[in-house]
Amino acid sequence: MINATTQYRINHGDLALILALVRGKTLPRTAELLKVDVSTVFRSVRRLEASVGTSLFEKSRSGYQPTDAAMHLAQQAESAEQALALAQISLEQGQQIVSGTVRLTCTEAVLQDLLLPALRQFMPDYPGLKLELNTSSAFANLSRRDADIALRLTNAPPEHLVGTRLGTVSYQVCASETYLQRCGEVEWERMDWIAPDDFLPDHPTVTWRRQQFPGVNVAYRCSSMLAVAQLVRAGMGVAALPDFMLREGEWRRLGEPLEGYDTELWLLTRPDCRALRSVSALFSELTRALKA
Repeated sequence: MINATTQYRINHGDLALILALVRGKTLPRTAELLKVDVSTVFRSVRRLEASVGTSLFEKSRSGYQPTDAAMHLAQQAESAEQALALAQISLEQGQQIVSGTVRLTCTEAVLQDLLLPALRQFMPDYPGLKLELNTSSAFANLSRRDADIALRLTNAPPEHLVGTRLGTVSYQVCASETYLQRCGEVEWERMDWIAPDDFLPDHPTVTWRRQQFPGVNVAYRCSSMLAVAQLVRAGMGVAALPDFMLREGEWRRLGEPLEGYDTELWLLTRPDCRALRSVSALFSELTRALKA
């Protein structure tokens, strides 16, 4: 790190130089980014390193490799750059920009088939909003304050959370045309089943199958419903899947939706998060995009 005894004070120009060299990696590319000549970049780097009393970059044939000290300063410079960009947008639009980081948790299947299509609709309108996405099947991470918002399939949301019921998800048995052609006209009990038994033993599809067809051959056990769907799509067997994952043309639906096994879709947060503007904005946008 930088020598604490130095009296030199880092200024905006120094941070811009460091960030440009971290991004450019070479003197010519950095000179292009800063719109100066190569010799100016070379002299500026040497003068800055002498002023702070430490090496900021390791020189090699491949270019300039930043030291830990340079990376730390580059991160600070990038944060300042982003803050200025948001301030400019706010000035141009005449309104306050929603900014900050929101941590959101959901399952892999919900992320791919529900959350991502929704985010594509409105996230471009929130340049200052950052998301940390965690795919998990448990509520624990929200309870431990490791997440701010949860998008969950449940008929019993935890009482300590607040939220909105977005709709109801049903399930249906399906298989690919490839698998059905290979196995022929056989009863469901004789098909190869794909399920998340060991990882989601209380999942509605697992409960239904164990109650209705206890003797079937579970040929593949997967760690998530997304993995179950991928195996079905690959023609490996048959499975019961949530309706939001079923796309016409990818597989054939067998029978009617599983009666009595529907699951509610909830958007949840902690009470202490509701006052946060970033969380409130994301919560409102997701509710509009996903509510049935």
